[in-house]
Amino acid sequence: MNITLQVWRQDGPEKVGGFKTYEVNDITDEMSFLEMLDILNERLTNQGEEPIAFDHDCREGICGMCGVMINGLPHGPQLGTATCQLHMRKFEDGATIVVEPWRAAGFPLIRDLVVDRTAFDRIIQSGGYISVDTGSAPDANLIPIPKEVADTAFDAAACIGCGACVAACPNSAANLFTSAKVAQLNMLPQGQAERWSRTERMVDEMEHFFGSCTNHGECEKACPKSVSIDFIAMMNSDYVKAKFKNRRLVSQS
Repeated sequence: MNITLQVWRQDGPEKVGGFKTYEVNDITDEMSFLEMLDILNERLTNQGEEPIAFDHDCREGICGMCGVMINGLPHGPQLGTATCQLHMRKFEDGATIVVEPWRAAGFPLIRDLVVDRTAFDRIIQSGGYISVDTGSAPDANLIPIPKEVADTAFDAAACIGCGACVAACPNSAANLFTSAKVAQLNMLPQGQAERWSRTERMVDEMEHFFGSCTNHGECEKACPKSVSIDFIAMMNSDYVKAKFKNRRLVSQS
């Protein structure tokens, strides 16, 4: 295969960036998109040029590190697929492919295709955990959990935190990510003790960095794990309840 890449290059957050065109020849359609970038970077290095900076780690669609806009789509044209799992056979020989970083104020650019996703870490740090001491792990059958509840919690936990939902949203909202991280704990018995404080803290922290959700649905479509926007409705319901319950607890103390 021979393709033409138009890649966003920017030396740093304060530098002026722009697209640069590269001809990438003699690649196979079995390569992943990131392997193709590896080949390009190897050739750039051999030519004495600066390689393209991009995020990656496990390359198995698990870690959430990878993620770029490919022809205007987060992670590219294949639904339910992370960038590292996208293969070049999804593109035609001779195609021109435009590659950009996530475009969101909450994800400031670091270099080239790399953005700072620390805002997601801040949301998790604000409440995305269970802090109560539950002791050693009990036998699984000691805490009965309906299968549909367990399955739904697992669907929420499938979120890998890549940020595609933010990049796809016209408002740069992070409601799908936040709602998934809230739901994976709020639906289980172990998460009930901190359910209301967790929900309020995580949503309030999210609103410091990202826009508001207006139900465009682009986030669900862009998500490489197909996390449902139903979790956003569940989070909104819990947030309203949390504001009431937490205020009442404060007034009683």
